[in-house]
Amino acid sequence: MASIEELRSARLTKIIKLKEAGMNPYPSSVSRDYSINEVKASFDELLIKSENEAISIAGRVMIVRGQGAILFIVLQDGIDRLQAVLKKDVLDVKVFNLFVDTIDNGDFISVTGQLFVTQRGEQSILIKDWQMATKALLPLPDKWHGLQDLEETYRKRYLDILMDKEVYDRFMTRSKIIKYIRSYFDDKNFLEVETPILQSQAGGAMAKTFNTHHNDYDMDMVLRIALELEHKMLMVGGYERVYEIGKNFRNEGSDPTHLQEFTMLEWYAAYQSLETNMKWTEELVKSIARELMGKTIFKVYDNEGNGIDVEIDTVWPRISFKDLLKNDAGIDIETITLEEARVQALKWGVKEDEVKKLGRGNLLDKIYKKSSRGKIINPTFVTDFPGDLKPLAQQNEEGTAKVCQLIIAGAEITNQYAELVDPNIQRELLTAQGKAKQGGDEEAMDVSEGFLTAMEHGMPPMTGFGMGIDRLVAIFTEQKNLRDVIFFPIMKPRE
Repeated sequence: MASIEELRSARLTKIIKLKEAGMNPYPSSVSRDYSINEVKASFDELLIKSENEAISIAGRVMIVRGQGAILFIVLQDGIDRLQAVLKKDVLDVKVFNLFVDTIDNGDFISVTGQLFVTQRGEQSILIKDWQMATKALLPLPDKWHGLQDLEETYRKRYLDILMDKEVYDRFMTRSKIIKYIRSYFDDKNFLEVETPILQSQAGGAMAKTFNTHHNDYDMDMVLRIALELEHKMLMVGGYERVYEIGKNFRNEGSDPTHLQEFTMLEWYAAYQSLETNMKWTEELVKSIARELMGKTIFKVYDNEGNGIDVEIDTVWPRISFKDLLKNDAGIDIETITLEEARVQALKWGVKEDEVKKLGRGNLLDKIYKKSSRGKIINPTFVTDFPGDLKPLAQQNEEGTAKVCQLIIAGAEITNQYAELVDPNIQRELLTAQGKAKQGGDEEAMDVSEGFLTAMEHGMPPMTGFGMGIDRLVAIFTEQKNLRDVIFFPIMKPRE
């Protein structure tokens, strides 16, 4: 079997043949009257038209079979395919031979001819002229097996999409889900906004940052970890409902359900309650399942690749964080101290170096994830997390925050808040976070003076929401790994 370099060398030689025959192997444009999809959708009409006037289509050569005086070529345009037939007695012999001598699988060509139906009933086009559109230098994967190396599907997603219709359709579904989400919020009179990815200070979440440096301003900067603070500052400016679908970056561990670069939906609505927030969340997710996906039961996978059927269109129960830890870990979150939380965290398998650095809220969150969250299968709202874990939310008197998370198959799908708008309490909470960070908790928040100043100018009462788009798409497309719903996930370079 020839090596890749030998195959590439042979194709480079064919480029020389094309040029010698006066055909540009990389023209700026080629003849194309209709897409293959359009041809197939209006075949009978175009069949009659092509009897008097030849039509042109273009596509990638996927298969060439036959020999001698007749060749059968499968052209692909997107995911649509059409058979093209090349006959020696129809074309000038030089034009026919140039095709035979220079065309390989993977090439893009334009063909002009007449539509017809073969004796086997296959819609086809009889080639009366052809033109190279792009000469491919490297071969396509085997048509039967596609890319077999999982890492290669991530590194060369373009080939994965090309060779596997299911993959092609999956990313079309992702696009449709995002379009549906936009339509949902547009219909509720939300304003779509864009906020900075490159920031002088991270805020809006508890996470480790990716750090960089602004050379012109000679200042350290970070990639954003959340959209929240800028959205709330826009609310100060008078917008009552805003949303954004954008990239966030968290410099933490990765596994099938966590990536360092991910797409986030966040929205904020003035004069609306957390109760309305949950109502809209349920309405949105259920309607995507019913109207877009056409079903309500999905197989959802955990980090180990274990799948379980989840019913979306059911009653979504609510249970408090406090009750979960009481029932599953025997912990009273109202009375437990930091030292006691450290002891309990070690018992639940949290690493000792983490235990030493994390604050009380993060420790309880770690225990919750190990003791309770994995047991929640069908959509459930978990409410009232520890207040020091949610310093941007309204605080309850017993030390919890007015928040909830939507959990599906043991995974966090949303974070939803009754947002804190009191600048004095906000300063106290962020100051406590700053102390925790100085004590070694790398995920604790910084004190953002710019955000606090905005709050002091007056911020309307509001509710807010954050959801990972990638995780939602993985649920609806029933994928085991978030990388399978992202076009180009981050990969380590090969040696």
